[in-house]
Amino acid sequence: MYQTILQYLKRYDFSFIGSFFAIFLIGVLNLYSATHSQTHEGLGDLYRSQIIWWLLATVVAIVVSIVFNPKTFERVSYFAYGVTFFLLILVMVMGDVGMGAQRWLNLGPIRMQPSEFMKLGLAMALARYFSRVSPEKELSLIDLPVPGLIAGVPAVMVILQPDLGTGMLLLLIFSLVIFYKRLKWKTIISLSLVAIVGGVLMYNFGLREYQRKRIHTFIDPYADAKGSGYNAIQSEIAIGSGRLFGKGFKNSSQASLQYLPENHTDFVFAIFNEEHGFIGSVFLILLYLILMSRLIWLATSVQRFYDSVLVIGIMAIFFWHTFINMSMVSGLMPIVGIPLPMMSYGGSAMLTYGVCIGMVTAISNSRNFFN
Repeated sequence: MYQTILQYLKRYDFSFIGSFFAIFLIGVLNLYSATHSQTHEGLGDLYRSQIIWWLLATVVAIVVSIVFNPKTFERVSYFAYGVTFFLLILVMVMGDVGMGAQRWLNLGPIRMQPSEFMKLGLAMALARYFSRVSPEKELSLIDLPVPGLIAGVPAVMVILQPDLGTGMLLLLIFSLVIFYKRLKWKTIISLSLVAIVGGVLMYNFGLREYQRKRIHTFIDPYADAKGSGYNAIQSEIAIGSGRLFGKGFKNSSQASLQYLPENHTDFVFAIFNEEHGFIGSVFLILLYLILMSRLIWLATSVQRFYDSVLVIGIMAIFFWHTFINMSMVSGLMPIVGIPLPMMSYGGSAMLTYGVCIGMVTAISNSRNFFN
């Protein structure tokens, strides 16, 4: 029995759970540092809740990686998508309103954000669809309406909550998956033109006034330094004041003096920059790059096409979250509500990441255990 367990552990791929833990450890310390002076606002204990959510997510990841054969993921892909889609409908009907948006469901003591789960549901549904419909074929425009609806309908539902950031993220996950699936050059050019025209129409007719302000703020945050540009300016100040080595743990003036709002969610990377400087930020980015590179390696190593597309879909979830969050707090993109994986506070997001880590670990393990 002991030898069997030892042999199993030797063949178990710990790299994904290891990356999950390493980034979380930095994140929870950063969360404590960012909120320790805000106990009177009820934020001082957020790091404890984050630890609980991470422990739960880790248990889920380990169970998924051990119990489930990757073929099971393929069988339940549409079901998982359907459940998350149904939850989005419930949000529209009976969702809890907070901060001007209807994004959450209250299920007894549990408050969840279904749009977080839809990211994984979408990746699974796209992997199932493309694995069954001409997996080796380059995609033309005629091949995109069905998968486009699979991604587009929930994206529109999320944007209407309103949550423009997460809605656009669903479309970006779809974009990365179809590029991995391979597009004809004519299709790439056509989609680029559609994206440009769609962006113009969205800006003029689809965005709310505060969402347009975010774009204006990105172009010139100092035009309204005490209003819409305030967060962007304070974030850049936090990053710049960190310099090479940072101010040190718990020494962020932007957090302790509460100059930077949402420093436990959207702007955790700015606080981390201020306290640990350029060197600390490079180290954190390297951890994310290790996770991304392992996911790309896995996607190109598996034999089943479904597994490959699913891993790319999960990689897209981590990549776009990381890229957009770091870019927006650095002033390279407009500010949208996109959290930084394993760093930003959030239970629904942490559970989603845990399931993702469990699934890619199961797929990696299957190369040794089931082939």
